[in-house]
Amino acid sequence: MSAIIAIIPVVLLFVLMLGLKVTGYKSALITLVVTICIALWIAPAMGMVPEKYSSASIYGVVWWSFAEGVLKSIFPILLIILMAIYSYNVLVESKAIEVIKNQFTTLTSDKGVLVLMMVWGFGGLLEGMAGFGTAVAIPAAILIGLGFRPMFSALVALLGNTVATGFGAVGVPVITLCNEISPGGSASAQTLCEVSTFAVIQLAPLFILIPFVILVLTDRKAWGKNICLAIWTGGVSLAVQLVCATFLGAETPAIIGSIAAVIAIIIYDRLFIRKKDTGKSEAHFSAASTFKAWSVYIFILVLILVSGALCPPVNNFLKSHLVSSVPLPVIGSTFKFGWLSNAALMLFLGSVAGGLVQGLTLKQLTKVMADTIVNLRFTAVTIISLISLASVMNYSGMIAAIATGLVTISGTFYPFFAPLIGAIGTFVTGSDTSSNILFGKLQSQVASQLGMTSQTTVAGFTGSQSDWLAAANSAGATGGKMISPQSIAIATAACDMKGQDDAILRKAIPYAIAYIAICGLIVYFGA
Repeated sequence: MSAIIAIIPVVLLFVLMLGLKVTGYKSALITLVVTICIALWIAPAMGMVPEKYSSASIYGVVWWSFAEGVLKSIFPILLIILMAIYSYNVLVESKAIEVIKNQFTTLTSDKGVLVLMMVWGFGGLLEGMAGFGTAVAIPAAILIGLGFRPMFSALVALLGNTVATGFGAVGVPVITLCNEISPGGSASAQTLCEVSTFAVIQLAPLFILIPFVILVLTDRKAWGKNICLAIWTGGVSLAVQLVCATFLGAETPAIIGSIAAVIAIIIYDRLFIRKKDTGKSEAHFSAASTFKAWSVYIFILVLILVSGALCPPVNNFLKSHLVSSVPLPVIGSTFKFGWLSNAALMLFLGSVAGGLVQGLTLKQLTKVMADTIVNLRFTAVTIISLISLASVMNYSGMIAAIATGLVTISGTFYPFFAPLIGAIGTFVTGSDTSSNILFGKLQSQVASQLGMTSQTTVAGFTGSQSDWLAAANSAGATGGKMISPQSIAIATAACDMKGQDDAILRKAIPYAIAYIAICGLIVYFGA
């Protein structure tokens, strides 16, 4: 009964968004209010509140858990989201995005190479840098401009926007997940690297299968080329992302992995395809124009690498200076935020520097920032509400109650279903980050209920079983991204397919089911 009561907020969110078609921010806000009511008056009566809070006022527990949720949502999640989208908007304002588009579309005459480069390479880079729909909208729109059918363009863009989403917007989903499962709400560098590595391992076969499916959808006859190119591109992406995740953490796998994928595709094209195109005239871009067009992303990447694990002295300095600490009484937690060490600052500095190189004035950059803030107002309400309700559910004992119920039902087979939980979260909220907020702590607590407290070694990498199960939430969430109503709505808008959401969903569902099932098998046997 405790589990049934505790799961009411999750079910309510489903019903509001999918059944009643209530907008995301309204659904999240209503669910937050209901969660607080349950935590205040029902959870104590059901004996869900942890014993360590038995002597404290339940009002204090709920208030301070809500306060922690608000702080965690703004610093740094909303700041990173804001700056990530700002970086893309700067490219749009300076028209540099048009140069980037032209550079991609003049690289090859092979349809498979072009589509894979657009949705897997460039789309992955957009996801790693900005996320939140840009990786679906831009590649799909470019493909239609090149003469591809709208339905095809929408489907391959959705397929391509899967694996990279776990590390989208400079790693926000996995970083958020790690903070959710870490004591005090602040993950260590070791936890970040461990969960990031596990997430990549759990997605390993999909690094090859997704490019292969995209290539087959583009050209069903070229099986030999499709297999070779998928193995080559997917293998390079997997290797690079695994190295980045293991040694650098969550910020760079999608970014550097996508750049490596683009380079790998170009090499394949030059070795096996371009030499056959003797009559094709090549477009040439000067080094200066290329640097100017890519300056925003170049500066961001350099700043992230220099300020991160790649340069320990700089990283240690930034982490130890200008760090705010906010004590949260009653719940016994302390919120900390580094003003110099967070990715949002690097995104902002890189965007401004790149924008100036591209010819924008400070006035124009300020206007772009103001417009970005205004456009994100509803997203801000959604994120704050979701993180706050997850925090309230955690401290009031609701997540622990759900974990107990899930273990009772599924037993030792739960790891197989762990990615499905993450996928459901993304399907409902449209965000890998939001899914990790809702269910990250739940996955970790289920691991404790199952006795998964020891170390596990998978593919030569050793880490805690709890982190393995937590990473499964993010891995599964990337599959749910393919069929989330928000992603499909973005695809229909970009492809001018108004009213065809259901048709796209029907096309994508079989791929999503297979994707999530593969993740489930890997998580189960790895556990």
